[in-house]
Amino acid sequence: MSGKPFFIISDLHLGAVPETTERAFLDFLAYTQRNASGLLINGALFDVWVEYRSVVPRRYVRVLYRLTEVVEGGLPVFFVGGNHDAVEWAGDVLSKDVGLTLLQDPVTMDLAGRRTLIVHGDAVGPGDLGYRILRRTLRSRAVIAAARTLHPDWLDRITRASSKTKNKVAQTAPAAGGLKHSGPRIEAWARDQLLTDQSLDLVVAGHAHQPAKVEVTPGRYYVNSGDWIHHWTYVSLSVEGGPPRVLRWPTQEELFPT
Repeated sequence: MSGKPFFIISDLHLGAVPETTERAFLDFLAYTQRNASGLLINGALFDVWVEYRSVVPRRYVRVLYRLTEVVEGGLPVFFVGGNHDAVEWAGDVLSKDVGLTLLQDPVTMDLAGRRTLIVHGDAVGPGDLGYRILRRTLRSRAVIAAARTLHPDWLDRITRASSKTKNKVAQTAPAAGGLKHSGPRIEAWARDQLLTDQSLDLVVAGHAHQPAKVEVTPGRYYVNSGDWIHHWTYVSLSVEGGPPRVLRWPTQEELFPT
């Protein structure tokens, strides 16, 4: 087994963030290829992802190309869709052309020797019933098939207009609006999972746009990878054990040192 750590990242919202953020992510991918044993992208890589059989959004070409290079270079890259880029809207481009391993949300798997429950976080714990119904509806085969009958440019305009990410980008501090309850809600849910299922070592989430690391019981953690709108953070898991580390790119500052 490689002695290199495993990295986790989420909530970049590419397409709605400044080009400097995309460039920083491309640099991060180059760093990851050299220094990691694998990468998990835990939702909201793209602010909007709608994949047709032969059409993908032009604005993501550089990132898709770089991800393809990383995978072809031998680094496994796993992708969990978020509320902005659900895997149900993905197809052969991400999985076959780019080479990402698409995972359902939630999923349990081993990461760096830890039994890990992975969830994006938008649909866990008690919450808005209306949102849950909308979420399921938008991921249904019938809705996706109907949406794809629209011209790609039209559907792109509709989906981008429905996203509120640019409002968050315009703020100079993390938003106190729609996501303000997500962090505590996700943390409470993660605590419950770790206390209920003793086989779990780690619960990983995103969506809250707020990095976090909580030791729920000795040696067992909930960790949130934060975002790249305000924080530019990622999680590093050592294959040699020890606590997960939440680091800021590119300074490598550790946010919650043990």
